[in-house]
Amino acid sequence: MNRQKYNPLFFTLLGCLLVLLFVTDLMVGSVDISLKDICDSFFGEEIGASKILYRFRLPKACVAVFTGISLSVAGLQMQTIFRNPLADPYVLGVSSGAGLGVALFIMGASSFAIVESLRDVGTYVAALGGSSIVLILILLVSLQVKNVMSILILGVMFGSGISAIISILQYFGANAGVKTYVIWTMGSLGSVSSDKILLMGVALFAGVVISIFSIKPLNALLLGENYAKSMGVNIQRSRNIVFLGTSILTGTATAFCGPIGFIGIAVPHLTRMLFRQADHRVLMPGTMLTGSCIMLLCDIISQSIIKNITLPINSITALLGIPVIIFVIFSTQMTKMK
Repeated sequence: MNRQKYNPLFFTLLGCLLVLLFVTDLMVGSVDISLKDICDSFFGEEIGASKILYRFRLPKACVAVFTGISLSVAGLQMQTIFRNPLADPYVLGVSSGAGLGVALFIMGASSFAIVESLRDVGTYVAALGGSSIVLILILLVSLQVKNVMSILILGVMFGSGISAIISILQYFGANAGVKTYVIWTMGSLGSVSSDKILLMGVALFAGVVISIFSIKPLNALLLGENYAKSMGVNIQRSRNIVFLGTSILTGTATAFCGPIGFIGIAVPHLTRMLFRQADHRVLMPGTMLTGSCIMLLCDIISQSIIKNITLPINSITALLGIPVIIFVIFSTQMTKMK
């Protein structure tokens, strides 16, 4: 069956679902807001719910969309370039670098009584700084190491080494700092204030634009590096572009929301199952829409399970993502047995 003609339908359905989930996310929370109140706030005069919408609900919903797009696109690129269905955005160690920056800052903040108003900004800066350092290391390694699997192993080693340093910091850190860091690792979509949405959006937009330029090389790499070379693809340059785009997307999302797992692994597979294609011209926008919908759904669920309590977003993404990954593993094994 030719699936190409169904692509516009799938994109339309995903777009409608995205709008539905976005509006639902605005309605759900400790204070229920009706659809009429939302319409009045956006298109009518200011009402009591306007402050909640503009200061809390709308920024959080936008952050969910941004994070879903960034982690999903990054995961799609990593799975393609490493030809590994279980690769995720964090495989290069960029997230671990962001975590180390945050750990160093938080431990210092708890030790030196840094002003609370500067703590959020310092956390973002520390996370971006840590992820940038790892990004530079990965790009330097990529210039020297030609084998992509060696880069994968080195990325895992970077992440493991950084995690060991973080564990040492936690062991010697003050209780308040350790608790703050552990809470940060659980992930949160509501920690980004409205005045920082633009900064996050600009950074992620840059990462998405870089990723779009990698669509053609990624399609060529699906059949191996030798085929890509025969098609005139510069492997080294294309690999660096992918690493740069993935690192910007992953580092920014981690800096503002903490390390959010399973989205980068599960969403690309869900998109492939939906469109039944390997063409990145279809998968890239499809992954963006699917990732946005999944993150909004996770945010809605996190606020709906227990009244007046928002569960850690990482718990919800894990519960939704693990079944997908298990299904992929079993389906891969069944395919090899045939």
